[in-house]
Amino acid sequence: MKFPTLNLRNYFLNTYKKNTITDQSLDSQKHKIALELSGVGLWDWNIATNKVSYSKESKQIIGYKKEELENTSEFWDKKVHPEDKDIYYSDFKALLNGSIDLYKKAYRIQCKDGSYKWILDKGKVIERDAKGNPSRIIGTHTDITTSKYNEEQLQKNLQLITSQNKRLYSFTHIVSHNLNTHIGNLKSILEFYDEAKNEEEKVELIDHLQSISKSLTTTIADLDDIVSIKSKININQLNEHVNLYNLTDNIVESLKINSEKLGVTIHNALRKDEAIFTNKSYLESVLYNLISNGIKYSDPSKKSQIVIQSVHTKETIKILISDNGIGIDMTKYKNQIFEMYKTFHGTDRSDSRGIGLYITKTQVEALQGEIEVESTLKEGTAFSITLKKQNAL
Repeated sequence: MKFPTLNLRNYFLNTYKKNTITDQSLDSQKHKIALELSGVGLWDWNIATNKVSYSKESKQIIGYKKEELENTSEFWDKKVHPEDKDIYYSDFKALLNGSIDLYKKAYRIQCKDGSYKWILDKGKVIERDAKGNPSRIIGTHTDITTSKYNEEQLQKNLQLITSQNKRLYSFTHIVSHNLNTHIGNLKSILEFYDEAKNEEEKVELIDHLQSISKSLTTTIADLDDIVSIKSKININQLNEHVNLYNLTDNIVESLKINSEKLGVTIHNALRKDEAIFTNKSYLESVLYNLISNGIKYSDPSKKSQIVIQSVHTKETIKILISDNGIGIDMTKYKNQIFEMYKTFHGTDRSDSRGIGLYITKTQVEALQGEIEVESTLKEGTAFSITLKKQNAL
């Protein structure tokens, strides 16, 4: 059987075209399925008509149904977080003017419920008009909220570890210095004792030995407290239900004699139902130390007072302890407030060893919190303890 040459050629051409279309459709279907499985959204912007086609995955990322999302570029632009708009627009303009071939930017986008998600937005010009201007851009949206959160947590943990390492270095340096000082003093006294010419000199040297022994015992006790805090706390010890008002009220009552003696009025302005899940012993120690410091360093020339209150933010609860006492020269001592064996009130007190605020900071960090201080000389001091909101009620 013979086929006309022209018909045969057309037969093969048509067959080829059908196969090509089938292959292209199959590839397109594969790409569509791949995007659906990965959860990656697809957008297609026709610049001439300003119409943007958003895939259902893009809409789902920000909580919208198909019919709820406007197919315009302005709709998406308005939802970009205010703090991210500058980089969002500048980078996209660079794509339009040809400065870059691929647009790639991570930014926050507002969802239907008002919350924000982090997305990775990519785009590429695939068509241009006769003048070479972009006429069509296709891109993708990827939800990176979880990875962004993990990245931020990793950065915070890195900063915390770096800070702790610095404090550990400082701690070991202080331990080494203080213990060597005590040992050196003991060695010197013993040498003097061997050289003593009479019993009177020996008795005097024994008194010095007892004084050095007492000081060494105190130092070891301080170090033991700090090591105990750093080593014993664990996540299970942060699950104790504590009523903040009652805890603070008990501390204020226990300090009543001292506060009345110095004429200091203490106001517990916490809500009576305010509670938190934490380690009660550590929090009690922290509050006790800060409140007692407010009493200890009150200004006798004023009607002294201490106020304990709380401030809630979206993610945290802050406990504020402020006083109108003698204050601290922050210009001079700002970087020493929470260091060991540092005193900065300009008072000659035998009970000021410079260890209290170091232990307080260590305990707050063990509670996974932060402590800050603001102070003005002769005006007063305010400490703030910030704890994570998920531990608060």
